[in-house]
Amino acid sequence: MFSTRRSLPVPLTLVALALAGCTSTPLPPDTSRAPVTPIPAPVPAPEPTPAPAPAKPAVMQLVPAPFSALPGWDKDDLRAAWPAFMSSCAVLVRQPNWKESCTIARSVNSSDDKAIRTFFEAFMEPNQVIAPDGANEGLVTGYYEPLLRGARKKGGPYQTPLYKVPEDMITVDLASVYPELKGMRLRGKLVGKKLVPYATRADIEKADFGGKELLWVDDPVESFFLQVQGSGRVQLTDSKETVRVAYADQNGHPYKSIGKYLVEKGELTLEQASAQGIKAWIAGHPTRMQELFNVNPSYVFFKEERLPDPKIGPKGALGVPLTPSRSVAIDASQLPLGAPVFLSTTMPNSDIPLQRLVMAQDTGGAIRGAIRVDYFFGFGTEAAENAGRMKQRGNVWVLLPKQVQ
Repeated sequence: MFSTRRSLPVPLTLVALALAGCTSTPLPPDTSRAPVTPIPAPVPAPEPTPAPAPAKPAVMQLVPAPFSALPGWDKDDLRAAWPAFMSSCAVLVRQPNWKESCTIARSVNSSDDKAIRTFFEAFMEPNQVIAPDGANEGLVTGYYEPLLRGARKKGGPYQTPLYKVPEDMITVDLASVYPELKGMRLRGKLVGKKLVPYATRADIEKADFGGKELLWVDDPVESFFLQVQGSGRVQLTDSKETVRVAYADQNGHPYKSIGKYLVEKGELTLEQASAQGIKAWIAGHPTRMQELFNVNPSYVFFKEERLPDPKIGPKGALGVPLTPSRSVAIDASQLPLGAPVFLSTTMPNSDIPLQRLVMAQDTGGAIRGAIRVDYFFGFGTEAAENAGRMKQRGNVWVLLPKQVQ
């Protein structure tokens, strides 16, 4: 993200000219009868032109807008978004900029759409997100909470491990040394006295990770996609219970899209590169499954959580449960985590408008950029179908308390 620049050296030709001007001497007078053209005095070499200052990098912009500019704002049922907003406020209220509005929100009647709308219009201001390149439109994808079948012990069809965080992995919070790198972490392991990168997916698949298994599941493909989603549920056949497996950590390597890889290789078209299309490709090329998975060096480790109420979604990066159709993942280096966001896009593979107030309550390894949103569809077969096909264009407005403008 950061680059250093230095002034260009003075060109050698200018140095040569300067030296020539300083050492030249007059020629002796010509005694011939031919007219002599006088030799002009040496011209001092021009001062080197300073190198131009480097152009400032383009940055994301937040452009204030009225609520009337939000397409579909007046049609959205804000009562459906209110519980998610109050979940965000449970965290945001600790921040000075949000304290007043989140405190007032506690007194709003949650069943009164008009009261909720009045609150947002009185205390918030929409800001359209403009990308550094000037674009006001970006990519909107979807994710969901999958259900896998598994067991606590390896055996029978349960041969694919879900790993917990390895004890030898070290996580360094870079903000503790460089405050400007807030939210960035370095992961690795010690080899002697050196911290080296942690194992890639390919290395982990080949290594002996015995003893680090959290659970065993029956499908390596669903296990891979569970890591992409970040959390899910596992129905344990040996104990007849269903548990939630939540994101615990990651091996520190960047996420690489296997769908993009298949498109670049000509194996799939861009339209075919949905979750469903990728799974169909794997089914037709079973011997290349691990080759494809290893394209993505990122590897996610899990922790087990109780599932007291199946209706409550998994916790996102904000630390609060996600609300189906009202929670999204964003790039927290670009937009404030927890903030209300108005999203204008379309339903998967259609022109049907999807325009509603959502909460930025999660992040993801593939979610990078100012206008990059991952829409949480929830749990179940329908959620999985919608999330797998969601690849639409959309506009984003972030709602911020008026006193911070």
